[in-house]
Formats: sequence, structure tokens, C-alpha cells
Amino acid sequence: MKKRLKDLPEDKAFYSSETGQELLLLWAIKDDVVMETVDLAFIHWLLRRWQLNGSDVNLSMEYRYKLHGGNLVLINPDRNRDTGSYQCFATNSLGTIVSREAKLQFAYLENFKTKMRSTVSVREGQGVVLLCGPPPHSGELSYAWIFNEYPSFVEEDSRRFVSQETGHLYIAKVETSDVGNYTCVVTSTVTNARVLGSPTPLVLRSDGVMGEYEPKIEVQFPETLPAAKGSTVKLECFALGNPVPQINWRRSDGLPFSNKIKLRKFSGVLEIPNFQQEDAGSYECIAENSRGKNVARGRLTYYAKPHWVQLIRDVEIAVEDSLYWECRASGKPKPSYRWLKNGEALALEERIQIENGALTISNLNVTDSGMFQCIAENKHGLIYSSAELKVVASAPDFSKTPMKKLIQVQVGSEVSLDCKPRASPRALSSWKKGDVLVQETDRISFLKDGGLKIANVTKADVGIYTCIAENQFGKANGSTHLVVTEPTRIILAPSNMDVSVGESIILPCQVQHDPLLDITFTWYFNGALTDFKKDGSHFEKVGGSSSGDLMIRNIQLKHSGRYVCMVQTEVDSVSSAADLIVRGSPGPPENVKVDEITDTTAQLSWKEGTDNHSPVISYSVQARTPFSVGWQTATTVPEVIDGKTHTATVVELNPWVEYEFRVVASNKIGGGEPSLPSEKVRTEEAVPEVPPSEVSGGGGSRSELVITWDPVPEELQNGEGFGYVVAFRPLGVTNWIQTVVTSPDTPRYVFRNDSILPFSLYEVKVGVYNNKGEGPFSPVTAVFSAEEEPTIAPSQVSANSLSSSEIEVSWNAVPWKLSNGHLLGYELRYWNNGGEEESSSKLKVAGNVTSARLRGLKSNLAYYTAVRAFNSAGTGPFSATVNATTKKTPPSQPPGNVVWNATDTKVLLNWEQVRAMENESEVTGYKVFYRTSSQNNVQVLNTNKTSAELLLPIKEDYIIEVKATTDGGDGTSSEQIRIPRITNMDARGCTSAICIVHPVSSSISLVLFFIVNALW
Repeated sequence: MKKRLKDLPEDKAFYSSETGQELLLLWAIKDDVVMETVDLAFIHWLLRRWQLNGSDVNLSMEYRYKLHGGNLVLINPDRNRDTGSYQCFATNSLGTIVSREAKLQFAYLENFKTKMRSTVSVREGQGVVLLCGPPPHSGELSYAWIFNEYPSFVEEDSRRFVSQETGHLYIAKVETSDVGNYTCVVTSTVTNARVLGSPTPLVLRSDGVMGEYEPKIEVQFPETLPAAKGSTVKLECFALGNPVPQINWRRSDGLPFSNKIKLRKFSGVLEIPNFQQEDAGSYECIAENSRGKNVARGRLTYYAKPHWVQLIRDVEIAVEDSLYWECRASGKPKPSYRWLKNGEALALEERIQIENGALTISNLNVTDSGMFQCIAENKHGLIYSSAELKVVASAPDFSKTPMKKLIQVQVGSEVSLDCKPRASPRALSSWKKGDVLVQETDRISFLKDGGLKIANVTKADVGIYTCIAENQFGKANGSTHLVVTEPTRIILAPSNMDVSVGESIILPCQVQHDPLLDITFTWYFNGALTDFKKDGSHFEKVGGSSSGDLMIRNIQLKHSGRYVCMVQTEVDSVSSAADLIVRGSPGPPENVKVDEITDTTAQLSWKEGTDNHSPVISYSVQARTPFSVGWQTATTVPEVIDGKTHTATVVELNPWVEYEFRVVASNKIGGGEPSLPSEKVRTEEAVPEVPPSEVSGGGGSRSELVITWDPVPEELQNGEGFGYVVAFRPLGVTNWIQTVVTSPDTPRYVFRNDSILPFSLYEVKVGVYNNKGEGPFSPVTAVFSAEEEPTIAPSQVSANSLSSSEIEVSWNAVPWKLSNGHLLGYELRYWNNGGEEESSSKLKVAGNVTSARLRGLKSNLAYYTAVRAFNSAGTGPFSATVNATTKKTPPSQPPGNVVWNATDTKVLLNWEQVRAMENESEVTGYKVFYRTSSQNNVQVLNTNKTSAELLLPIKEDYIIEVKATTDGGDGTSSEQIRIPRITNMDARGCTSAICIVHPVSSSISLVLFFIVNALW
């Protein structure tokens, strides 16, 4: 393990304003800390010593110093005693290295002397400088001024400036508001300590106001100012003058300022961050007012501390060899170099030379070993690079670089047997095959590095080869077994193929090889290794042990390219390649453009896309508008666009419609993907060509002629300013009456005039127009004017109660005349005797119907009703009011205790009589509903008795219910009875727990009704 000090930091000052504490000197820089130690793993056995200003630090003075690891701790550091340059020396068994010097300084700031400052007397308009004169200090300071009393600080502007170089306050032009006491405030930027000077009174003289004068620059930067690479440079410039001067900056060479340069403090400070060599040069500050100008100039020079371009690295080298060690650094000025060995200056002699930083040592011996340091320095700093030189002397040893135990080669090839033992100096080598010394021949030669080369290998070369290595310190040997095999050959190679998308193929790769060798097949596609797991859906390796055939399923365009079968053994490798061309439908055409547009045509052009290895035969054009459903095939000229044509004219377009176009290429494989759409273009305007459709009309109010039509779709309006021309005339009249409807979405026009006779026939037509002119009219059609509303009420109106919820109303049709037009129907108004006529319900019936049923009424309640006729013009007068009272509700009690007795041909039923309550309709009879369980058709038997006989063949189950009938309707149904299919001669049943069966008279008269497809 190599033991060395880490790379060392730049010199820094450590500032402290306190005493009575410990100060730790490290080797690594951290904020205010200066130095860094060795790696912690080496701390306990390294010999360390420290120097201060070139003298050893007495580490036995434990009250002043102690070591913390490799770090030096100063106890109760003192400014006078401990200030200076420190270096650390570290030594171990490999040698000694030394750190760079690091300077330790203490920051302090003393108080101002307490003497009073003299009054400064100036005239109004005159410039003045108030001096600060900071007290003794160490470390960087910042300055501010208090006006009269704290915390009123002087605010800097174009008239007032505080220099951070001198600390003085500059007032370009004194005003009456400036009179007062000024106190300089000095702050240490390291310790944050602050001290205040004595106040300086500023008063105005009484001998008048100062006149105008040209600028006088009081604050300016040095004529030459060195600036370090990467530093921030601040140049100050301020002038006195009346009027207050304006400050401007420029480069003397006329070059513009870079974007990084900033102007601060009202242009009083020019700041250049991250200073680089291109920022060096002459700068000018120009102070100017109406009385003149003044210029201050200074030059910024660039310097850079050394930094490494090439470091030295550890070297292990044999005795008697030569060493060439080069270290290189850059910097400005150019660095010089010196070398240390084990912390001391390297002594030069005839075999040890230094030239341009490079160290050369010839004929090395063991005593040259040690720790070396290359130091690069200029006047701005120095840097260290450390490395170990280890000179070794040893007998040959194969343990670290053993010879290969087995080497397999093929007949006819060339083989080299390595022999590279570790030896210092390098060993001489000789070779044996078995026990026979190997001699050089035209096929066998000895290599300079000790190896053996055999050309055009034959089976006779098989055997064990031993290398004997020897130098003055000893000798050693190593052996290699050489095996010679037959070469591998591809006997069935892949061939070039031409296929279409979707096919599946096999690329063969079959070999003949030496049976002693294992064989591996690898496929490459366009230079990339084929991943059979990732591409398993398309690629599969098939065949036996001597075959690596590649199957490609469902070939796609992306599979076009070069396929290489690589066959490898431990000895050799062979390969064979084939090109696969996959032909597919064309790719999308490119750059579709509309070159020219008219009202009905568009001239298109495009560029050919990829043909995917099959020439394009034809193109087709598709168009899309906001009104079309997707893309539609467009009509073009030429009608058939061949594959060599890349222009076409699209025809039969609609004027003033926004179009997009795309092109589709086709080849023998099929149609390809469409191109990207062209930019949207609008065809030019044209006179409309399509009139409205479905022109009709009629209806409306008295003295109106209503004309209707289906509006023309926007894509057929052909331009802006679209509207309709409505023309009409009474039948038999020659002249047309015309009017204009300006809204393109309007579907109707109503002409009102008292002269219009009811239900008179008119001829109408509707035309179109836009800004380009008038288009055609629709065909003439006949339309009736508005009808006259009915004037006569229906007669013979009567009302008849049908049930507890229904009343039937009937009437005679009203007499009709031509002016009434078409009767649309009748309207009934009805209400009960507890309601108001104004809130009545209404019922309309269409056509010539002269009766209607009022449903959903309340039971046992009188209802009033009246009827009137209506047509499209309105309603006529109501008839006289008639009334009818709804019947009472049917009984709520269902027939009870229904019993049955069935044979194979009939069913006998009995049930208890239903008795109506006082508010219910009297029972007038009963209905028996029955059906088979497999059908929905219900049959009904009416009877006025409480029994019934059904002649039914009982071949399947029957379902039966019984209801009471009344004038108010049918009552509540009994429970359902299911009569099962008869399996014996007689069966009985009932709907209650106790059946009471009565005989049924055969003389009962029955009336049978059939209700088809009724659901209950």
C-alpha cells in the first residue's frame, strides 16, 4: 500500500479575533482552515514533523502544541508568536514528502484615535472629499458613513460615492442638505468587528455659490492592475464637478464589453466577474458634464497560478533500466520546475538530469527508490505532485504472469507462445519441446520479448513447450500445451433473398468443424447482435448441433438489411453474410403542397416517399373539409396518376370551402400510408349554384303567407354574404313579389298583408345569392296562405259515463268551408264540479273523429266538458257545456273461497258472492279469466251467477282468476287458481284452507268471450 500526503491546498490566511482557544492546522482547506493531513489509515505509523518559518516546531512544548492525528493544534494561539508559514513533513518506509507552505495570519481591527476632526468648509456647488483613514488592522475591510447620527447612513448615488479602496466619502457637488456631521464606519469582513471614527463637520462658506466647472476625477484605479484568473475585478471611478458628472466606461481597444460585465453604484464601479485572459487590456473611465470631460485610464493584466496539466504517477522499474518522468503545468507567467526526493532538493549528477520539468535517471539502482515531488511555481503560487519510484531487482518469477496451460490453433495458422515472467532485470529466454531444445527455422522464430512464434502450424507441432527464463538473480520455467485442430468451414451459407412483408423465411448457416471443439452460432443484423429474447416474435434459431439456421417470421420492412452468421470455436471463427430485401407498400409521400387554388380546383405537388423496394405505380389524392366525414377520395386530372407524376389538379371542389389534401402511393404490394395533410387552404368565392331544397309552406296566422325551405349547407354557399331571394305571387298573377333573407341559416319567411285571402293558393320559389352574385331559384311550388280559424262550434254534444274513471263525449262535426283549410281536429276541455273552468284539463283528437274518452277521472264525481274545432290558423268557439257523473268504484272485495272440481273434459267452479259497500258500484255479474300455463292468450267467461262450468280438455295446467263486474268497472281479482293436468278421473281444489264444494247446475246459461293476446 502506498503512503503519501494528499494533494495540498493553496495558501490561505486563517483569521481569528479571539485568544484563549485551540487553533487546528489541517492540510485540507475548509473555509478558514489551511492544511490537510495524510489518509487516516496511515496516521499512527507515519513520522511527522512541522516547521514554522523554516524552523522545526518543538512538539514537546505540550502547553503550546499537540498533534491530533496528523494535524497540528495550536493551544492559545498568539498573533505575535504564531503568525507565519507552516509546512508538514511526513515520512514512512518509502520516503519523505513535504507539504506546500501555508501562511497563518490573524485578523484584527483596532480603534480609531479619539482626536477630533477638523471642520471642512466648502462653498455650495463645490466638490469635497471626506477622509476616513482606517485604524491599524489585518484582513479585508468594508466602509460606510453615518450622516449626523446612527442609523442614518449616507445613501450613495450619482452625487455621493464611498470608495471601498480608500474608505473616503466623495461628494461631487455639495448642496445645502449635505451640511452636518459625517462619521466613517469601518467593518472587518472576517470578524465582523466595527469601529467608528470621530465626526467630521461639513459646513457651507458664506462667500457665495461655486460656479460650474469641468469634472475632476478623484477616485481612479491604478495604471497597471494585475488580476488573477477566475477572480472578480472591481474598478472604481468617481469625479467631482458642477453639474454632477456622468460616469461612462469603455475599453481603449474599442472592443465591446462582454455580457458578464456589470456597472454598480451608479456606474461608479465596473465589475468583471470570473476574470479571464480576454478581459485583460486597457480600460477608460470618462467623467463628463456640460463644462467638459476628463478621462482616467488603467491596464488590467492577466495572471494565473500554476495548475497541473500532467501529474507524475507511481513507477515500478527494474534495476539498470532508465526512468523518464515528466510533469507539466500551465500558468501565467509560465511556471518553472524543481524536484524533491524524500523532502530534499534532488541532487543532479551525470545520470540524473532535469529539463523543462522532466526528470531523467539512467542506469537505475535500488538506492534511487524513494518519494519524489515535482514543484511547479511562478510568482503567484506553487503546486506539488507526488509519486513513488520503486527500483526492483528479482529473479524470474512466473507466479504473477503464468503461461497459458493450453493453446488451441488450427492447421495452417500462426501462433505465438508468450513467456513473460516478472524479472529485474529482464530475463533471457530459451525454449524446449518436450526434452528437445527448440531451434529457429523458417517457420519457428524467437521474439524479442522472449516469446516463441510458429508459422503455418501443422499437426507435427503438437506438444508441450517449456520456456526457461534466467537472469543474474536466478532462473524459472513455465510450460504451454499446444493442440492443433482442423479449421471450421461453412458448408451451407445464407444467400441473398428478396421477399415481401408478411412472409416467413429461413437463412441457413451449417458448418463442418473439428469434433474436439465446441461451436457457437451468433447472428448479427446490420452490425448489431441479434437478441432472440427481445425479438422472439420474429427471430428464432433453428437446426441441429452443426446448424445455426435463422428463421424470420412475419417479415416487416424494418428487417431489410445485412445478416451475418458468425461461427466461433475456441480456436477460430468464420462468418458468412447475406442481404435481405423486404418489399412493402410505399411510405407516405412528402411535402404535399397546394401550389394554386381556384374556386373549384387545386393544383397539388408532392415529393416521392420511400418505395420500400417496390416502385410506386400510382398515386391517389384524398380531401377533407370541416363538413366531410373523414377523408374522401378526390377527383383529379389526370384521373389516374402514374408513379412518376408528382403533380395533379383536384377538380369538382366547392367554392369558398377550407380543404386539406393528402396523397397515397401504391405499388404492387398495395396502398401505403397517407402523407401528412397539406396546409389548410380555402377555395375562391363563386356565385352559388345550389338553391334551397324542400321549398314548401302554409299555416301561420290570418293574413300570413308562410314559406319554408331547407337552408343551403355552408359548403354549398360558395362565398361570403350568402342569403336567399324569396319570390311569390298569387296563382294566375304574372308579376313576382320578391324579398331578401340575409341570414343563411334562416329556414322560413312570413309575408304579412291584410290583402291575403285565407287559404288562397300562391306560387313560390326561393333563390340564392352571395357577394359574387345571384344563383338559381328552386322549382316553383304551390303554397296556401294561412287558413281562417273555425267560426262554428260543434253541435249535439253529449257525455256518457262509462265507468268510475271514464266518460265518453260525442258530438256532430262542424260544417266546413274552403277558407277554413284543413281541419286538424277537435279540442275537449273538461273539469269536475269541485274545480274551476279556468284550470280545466284539455284533450285533443286529430282528424274527423267525433267522439273521445276522458280517462283517469275520479269516481262518483260530476264532470263538465265542452268541445271546439281547430286548424293551423287557430281554434274555433267552444260548444255548449255538458256534464256526466262517473260511476262508483268497483268493489274492493275479491271473490272468495273459489273451489273447483275437474274432470278430463270440464272444470266446475264455485265462489262466494261479492257484496258492494255503500260507496261502491253494485255487482252485476262475474268474469272468469282462464288460460293455459304455456300461453298468454286469455279467455273470458261472463256469468251472473257465483258458479261456472268450463268445458276444457285438461291436457295441461290452467290458470284461472275471478272478478266481480259492475257499472264502475271490474272489481279486485281473486287469487290465481292453478288447475293441474288431470292424471286421474276426478280432481278437486280450492283457494282457501277449507274447501266448500257445491254442485253446479247443468242448466246455467253461459256467455263466452275470447280476449286474444291480453296480459294480466
